[in-house]
Amino acid sequence: MGEVATEVSDWDKLEGIRLLKRLSPLLTRLRSAGCQRDKAGNRELFFDQVCQLVLLTFFNPCAVTLRDLRQASRLAQVKKRLGCREASLGSLSEALRVFDADLLAEIVQELLAQIPQSSDARLKALAHVPTAVDGTLLKELPQITQACYATRRDLGWKLHTHFEILRGVPTQARVTDASCAGATAEAAMLKSMLQSDRCYVTDRGYESFSLFNAIRSAGSSYVCRVRNEHYFTASESRPLSGEAQAAGVLKDELGRMGSPNSKRAEPIDHLQRRIEVRVLEHLRGLTRKQKTVTRDLVLATNLTDVPAEVIVLLYRFRWLIELFFRWLKCVLSCRHLISQSANGIQIQMYCALIACLLVQLATGQKLRPSQWTYKLLCLYAQGWATEEEVLAHLREREEASQKSAD
Repeated sequence: MGEVATEVSDWDKLEGIRLLKRLSPLLTRLRSAGCQRDKAGNRELFFDQVCQLVLLTFFNPCAVTLRDLRQASRLAQVKKRLGCREASLGSLSEALRVFDADLLAEIVQELLAQIPQSSDARLKALAHVPTAVDGTLLKELPQITQACYATRRDLGWKLHTHFEILRGVPTQARVTDASCAGATAEAAMLKSMLQSDRCYVTDRGYESFSLFNAIRSAGSSYVCRVRNEHYFTASESRPLSGEAQAAGVLKDELGRMGSPNSKRAEPIDHLQRRIEVRVLEHLRGLTRKQKTVTRDLVLATNLTDVPAEVIVLLYRFRWLIELFFRWLKCVLSCRHLISQSANGIQIQMYCALIACLLVQLATGQKLRPSQWTYKLLCLYAQGWATEEEVLAHLREREEASQKSAD
């Protein structure tokens, strides 16, 4: 994996900032989508307009619900910018069910191509793109209401996400019901979304022999936390380097998971590596003297030629996807779902990914957007902040980040 320059000029950032106001050309290709059934030619609300209304919820905190979008569509400036008429609540609700959410994936990939991949000297040995995988629960009802109806079978929805570690951005997302059974289980969802040349970094919920085999067959690799007591047939024990010991590695073994006498339908079909590592765990509610406790974790991987300390580092980077989920829900306010259908929620989540990528393009690769950075971009999109003011803020953030690094 070659080293990619990550310096971003003010001009590049300016172009990224201006994308916030130039969404129409980006979404124009969606204009004809879903119009096959419109034989009379009287459709007045199109897919690109719906997406821009949904994106309005991420760049204007006043617009949160579907009713808010309906009211916003009545405003003269909104109708002028989107080129649409006033939308009824029924037409908005129908649009979120009718239009194909997967058409937005192409736009997500197009924006992804504009974000450079950062270089980390510690990860040069990797041949595949490190990608953290996890899911997060999306509630259809507010928390208090959900508690009142706890006996309902409605468990809400789950967002299954792939997050590129080196670029710091989400690359794939799928919405399913939150039952996590059968085809919607975490391991099954990852298996259905596999790509080649990826190094999937996962937590214990993805421990599955068939998934490990499928990842290898797809031309990718994995680093997965597994149960400590899982049976492992070791064929070789590797010596630990000083760097590995400094990273907390206790054991580094080659072999295969599962007992040799196991009658599993699909045993592991490749050489594996078992790495046991001791980590510091920060727990809430502890006294100052007990701020941290140690815990031993076990990682399984098919990366047999990568230093053990790099495997541990990869798993530590998995935490970035948890930070992304928090940013998605707390900063982008993606807790409120504007639809009750899987397709409508998928449209909302794709628009959330587009919003995340636009923010990343505007702020640059090295700078992680703060809450005020995001709010300032929202003010810019609404016309209250100028390009110069946004760039000045980003320069201040970069200088402060550089000083703290030094």
